[in-house]
Amino acid sequence: MKYLLGTDIGTSGTKTILMNTEGKLISQDLEEYDVLTPKPLWAEQWPDVWYEATKESIRKTVEKAVNEHGIAKEDIKGIAISGLYGGSGIPLDEEMKPIRPCMIWMDRRAQEETDWVLQNIGEEKLLEITHNGADPYYGYTKILWMKNHEPENWAKTKLFLPPNDYVIYKLTGEIAIDYSSAGNIGGIFDMNTRTWSEELLDAMGIPSSMMPQRIVESTDIVGGIKKEMAEELGLWEGLPVIASGIDCGAANIGLGVFDAGVYAAAIGTSMCAALISDKPVKGKGLIIWPYLYDAKNLSYYFAGGNTAGAIIKWFRNTLCQWEIENQKNGGPSVYDVLNGQAEEIPAGSEGLVVLPYFMGERSPVWDSDAKGTIVGLSLTHTKGHIYRAFLEAVAYCLRDAMEATGEDLGEYILIAGGVTKSKVWRQIFADVTGYPVVCPIYDVEANMGDVMLAGIGTGILTYEEVKKWQVLDDKIMPNEENHKKYNEYFRLYKSIYNHLKDDMKELTKIQR
Repeated sequence: MKYLLGTDIGTSGTKTILMNTEGKLISQDLEEYDVLTPKPLWAEQWPDVWYEATKESIRKTVEKAVNEHGIAKEDIKGIAISGLYGGSGIPLDEEMKPIRPCMIWMDRRAQEETDWVLQNIGEEKLLEITHNGADPYYGYTKILWMKNHEPENWAKTKLFLPPNDYVIYKLTGEIAIDYSSAGNIGGIFDMNTRTWSEELLDAMGIPSSMMPQRIVESTDIVGGIKKEMAEELGLWEGLPVIASGIDCGAANIGLGVFDAGVYAAAIGTSMCAALISDKPVKGKGLIIWPYLYDAKNLSYYFAGGNTAGAIIKWFRNTLCQWEIENQKNGGPSVYDVLNGQAEEIPAGSEGLVVLPYFMGERSPVWDSDAKGTIVGLSLTHTKGHIYRAFLEAVAYCLRDAMEATGEDLGEYILIAGGVTKSKVWRQIFADVTGYPVVCPIYDVEANMGDVMLAGIGTGILTYEEVKKWQVLDDKIMPNEENHKKYNEYFRLYKSIYNHLKDDMKELTKIQR
């Protein structure tokens, strides 16, 4: 039997899995870490935290496979490594050492740079070349922020690399970037030619040499693992390392999405809700980059919440100290308690509406100043009401993203991520959107996508074979009565933001 590894470098942790070539999960490991938020709207991570976590998760996964399942390292035939969207990418010096923490996707400090791009280059030119607009979400605005605010670091910078490509470089010594990671940087990548835009790089004063010149498909082998790395990880020298790409795209691959016309939402710390298409979509204001399969023909059109899963974690950590201590003392899981309470609350949380904009918002709202908001609180509301309203807020966010495509999204939507463990949340997604919801059996979507890409990249498997791996659960059908009620709440969700957005901007000014 042959085996493949899949590693995903996420925002809150790095996970590795080992599967056999029949799609059976053998072993796995997760290494967790935190995001640095030294100032409002800032979000950074040190690259070597990712690197060390990746090594540890691979080593432990392989060790479990060898010791508990008797697998020989020689039977492991490849590894693919996906990663969070690294925003600016990691600025590296002449010795390929990180110069500063990486400004990741949720960092929204580059508003002045965004305004400069709109005034001096213009949105029309950006859309014509890159198919993307201007917003602090995009990596190129963060690169400009570093250029403007940290000239000493800028002078030292030789190259910018995304998180997974940096780790791949450390493992193999090879420098490359996949199409999805390049496209997601935004305003300097030409979506028409699928390469860097010299015109826009020149206009922004970014040397093209700072961008990786080798752009690869997510199924391409970047290089082989170096001898010293192989020894440290329990692998063999020369093991093929496959490029993979942005982890939310890898999650779609893990769901078996290889063709145009499928809508899927990967919900973790953030939410990436996307339509895979081989032609332009009707909607505006979406984030667009080449897909992780057939990257020169398929594109990933997505929108989604900056802090989808993050607000649920915030709720738990901030408002549930008693439940956390009770769990530590042998009591039930905090989330089991909260989900049980939410199930008892009617649709709409008896008049509560939450805006989930806890760190601004990207597509389709595009507002760095958007704020998390709870509207409708009264003395009759309980913690369970507020928690359900948080769950509903993420579902409203998904519906907003779906409607932004302007397209017919088919008979059902796929939803993946930790949210699928919550029965009440799955039902809320169906009731709010009005679409049947289908979830995977395995909760290893990005990692499974990596394994699939590794199998295709090494030639061990075909995409027809790996498409059959993911087993989907039964459809969760929307409750029509709840859906009608949620239509009214969704209208209010949109209206509340529109009425408050100017005040939110004023609040940002006061904070500064």
